[in-house]
Amino acid sequence: MRLTEGTQGPWAGVLGHPVGHSLSPVMHRAAYQVLDVGIRYGSEDVEESALADTVLPALRDPSWRGFSVTMPLKSEAIRFADRLTGFAQKVGVINTLARVGDPAQEDPAGGEGRVLGHNTDVAGIVNALSLTGLSAGPDPRAAIVGGGGTATAAAAALHVLGAARCTVFVRDESRAHRVADVADRIGMDLDFEPLDRAPERLKDFDHVVSTLPARAFDEYAPNITGDLGGSAVLDVSYDPWPSELSTAVEARGGTAVSGREMLLYQAVDQIKLFVGQSLVEDLPHQQDVISAMASALGLPARTFVPRTVCDDALLQPRR
Repeated sequence: MRLTEGTQGPWAGVLGHPVGHSLSPVMHRAAYQVLDVGIRYGSEDVEESALADTVLPALRDPSWRGFSVTMPLKSEAIRFADRLTGFAQKVGVINTLARVGDPAQEDPAGGEGRVLGHNTDVAGIVNALSLTGLSAGPDPRAAIVGGGGTATAAAAALHVLGAARCTVFVRDESRAHRVADVADRIGMDLDFEPLDRAPERLKDFDHVVSTLPARAFDEYAPNITGDLGGSAVLDVSYDPWPSELSTAVEARGGTAVSGREMLLYQAVDQIKLFVGQSLVEDLPHQQDVISAMASALGLPARTFVPRTVCDDALLQPRR
């Protein structure tokens, strides 16, 4: 279903390019069915140059509830927000645009209401790694593979998990300036190393987040060395799964975490915003909602209760 195809009543959707592979629609629809809120959720393939043509009409539609924003639109989408959460300000990119408040009352001239920009990827990463149950202590050894847009959320998430320092493996350090900017804002020390050193170094970390696109690490995965027992490696790419990275990690005794887990837990906060709820409150029947989402994504049942990650105080410098 495209965004407004057959839409009657409240609606939301995911924007990206490409977006045909996205599992967001099946996951969100499962959640709204449990919540019985009648929100229709579709998808739209949108290039950066056409983003305004999709977003601006939606903002004028009082039935619109929000957008999930994926690559490559996360940086560009920020300009459509009337305001940002403190969390989003520190991370510097957003993956969520949401209607907040009563549209008719907040902007009686245009009926547009207020549009909030937020980043739920941080919560997604924190909870995906926490789901493993691995204890890394108060100052985990942390690493990020890749320096693109998702790496900014990864840095913030690792900071929330207690890491004061993080190693970033990139092909070109000069293109990882956004990660460096986030680290500076939250007081995290960064070390940069060449991407081709990652296979021999993964064993040295408790938490690793690979933010590379699908198959981008395939050529390096066979070179992973050492004992990764006690290490959790989240591959944010979930198609194909298992990935070459996840297979190699588990062969070395590590715990590989699918990007579908991150997708699930970042969506919980999006859904809260799209149904008009506070981020700090649980959804009604939240565990039932999460179970339905997990089933829709082909993930196992779980009793894990996700951590609330939306307070920008969590991103205060520690040094």
